[in-house]
Amino acid sequence: MVAGLCGTLLGQPSAAAADGVRIRDIQGNTRISPLAGERVTDVPGIVTGVRTYGSRGFWIQDPRPDGSAATSEGVFVYTGGTPTVAVGDDVRVSGLVGEYYPGGEEDGGQSVTQISSPAVTVVSSGNPLPSAITLDAWELPRAYAPEGDPEDGGSIENLRLRPSRYALDRYESLEGMLVEIADAPVIGPSTPYYELWVTVRPREADTDRGGARYDSYDAQNPGRLKIESLVPVAQEPFPEANVGDTLTGTTSGPLDYDEFGGYTLVANELGEVAPGGLAPESTRPQRAGELAVASYNVENLYAGDDQEKFDRLAAAVVEHLASPDILALEEIQDDNGTQDDGTVAAVETLGRFTDAIAAAGGPRYEWRGIDPEDGRDGGAPGGNIRNVFLFNPDRVSFTDRPGGDATTATEVTRERGRAALTLSPGRVDPANEAWEDSRKPLAGEFTFRGETVFVVANHFASKGGDQPLYSRFQPPARSSETQRLAQAEAVNAFVRELRSAQRDAQVVVLGDINDFEFSATTRALTAGGALESAVRSLPRGDRYTYVFQGNSQVLDQTLVSPAIRRYEYDIVHINAEFADQASDHDPQVIRFRP
Repeated sequence: MVAGLCGTLLGQPSAAAADGVRIRDIQGNTRISPLAGERVTDVPGIVTGVRTYGSRGFWIQDPRPDGSAATSEGVFVYTGGTPTVAVGDDVRVSGLVGEYYPGGEEDGGQSVTQISSPAVTVVSSGNPLPSAITLDAWELPRAYAPEGDPEDGGSIENLRLRPSRYALDRYESLEGMLVEIADAPVIGPSTPYYELWVTVRPREADTDRGGARYDSYDAQNPGRLKIESLVPVAQEPFPEANVGDTLTGTTSGPLDYDEFGGYTLVANELGEVAPGGLAPESTRPQRAGELAVASYNVENLYAGDDQEKFDRLAAAVVEHLASPDILALEEIQDDNGTQDDGTVAAVETLGRFTDAIAAAGGPRYEWRGIDPEDGRDGGAPGGNIRNVFLFNPDRVSFTDRPGGDATTATEVTRERGRAALTLSPGRVDPANEAWEDSRKPLAGEFTFRGETVFVVANHFASKGGDQPLYSRFQPPARSSETQRLAQAEAVNAFVRELRSAQRDAQVVVLGDINDFEFSATTRALTAGGALESAVRSLPRGDRYTYVFQGNSQVLDQTLVSPAIRRYEYDIVHINAEFADQASDHDPQVIRFRP
């Protein structure tokens, strides 16, 4: 979080100083300070934490609480420069009260009450700190957030806090105060940004491998809490942790809020990570009569990546995915990555990847794809990500029907009474505005043991722009869903055309759908019985392909037409739960007998 006046709600400063106030008066019993915009004088408190990086400043806490559960006794003092106080100092702070919105007010997040432009007097040093509040399953309500005020645009920030009823209210009532956790399950791996996620409600760690599954829009897992450290990593490296580990001992520090996860314990004292022994999974090899179709988001792979990334991804294909017959790839970038010079071809990228797979002991895959128009498919600027098919020619053949390009749609036709594509590979309805600034689906016609199988590789629009779960608007708006819903309708219509041409057409639709198995997007994909989502064949504890802010969730999906009656589906957990990732997504594979 980088603080400043940008994104800070100050209002008009009062002409009269609010003398004699305490922190509880600044915080009030709502998310917005009743003294926002006013100058306060000589606010007493004990320094409980000092941050010398990012949003520089320190936290103070009143050692004489008022007994009200709704009013926090802690507040952040934003200095901008390196603070000159130390933990344990008894201080008096004068300055301007404001509400700072990390990431900007327009992002929909909550605000942090703070004192800025401070004048600080140190009265004494080495004082004992106020007792920390222990966050655990008893302390935190099961309900996540109150319903927003419809007369305030759905905002919760002016509602009176009910900390005994809602988790977000309880966190807010502790904003800036010392909190502590003990022996907490890790449900989100450590990241390059020196953070990890735990749950203070251990029963939320309910996946088969120790994560917290996001099961519905009303199952936010309120015990999720982000952990950071106030100690610079140059002095003390941040621990590496995987899902299933435990943050043992006591972790304590002020409770902060930022735009990349909401409420965050920024630790003065950080516990140790006890390994849980989680290991990457491997799927079984397909049998002679089974067709294995897989999907893998390879996270912006391009020809200039280090060989290590190619080798790790290749090893995943061979060792963990058991060399599937068909592999749909998402996020293949052009040959020079994000260098934005008009390059759209990915021949070098795919050449390096298929070479790496062969070197790892896998098959000599062939590939098919269509180069996008420059800058028209979203993703990292200049990268021109696209969907690509790899296939093992020793096991499956590709029916080439030439003429496909970035703007020409493949159509469904009939040949000898069977469905066929006019273009293979071809794009599905690329002129549809649903695909604006987004990847277009890639359709291909494959033959396995004399049977035709149609495969559609997808990478739907991202969730960028959605309000976060910890938004000040409840329920948060999912604005990006509108585009994915239209994309799902387009793919569903294409599958229905295939089934209209051939009722028993065998169709596999898969890839990074960027939406949950319970979403309107999935309902639109499966509408009319055109497709079935294979993820529902798995036990609930195994339904996730991605871990985001401590929530294990489905983003990647495989769906099949009714003609594929029996199948075995596997999400192969090799990335999302681990600090050391080759990609941020787990791959998936489906096996069936055409």
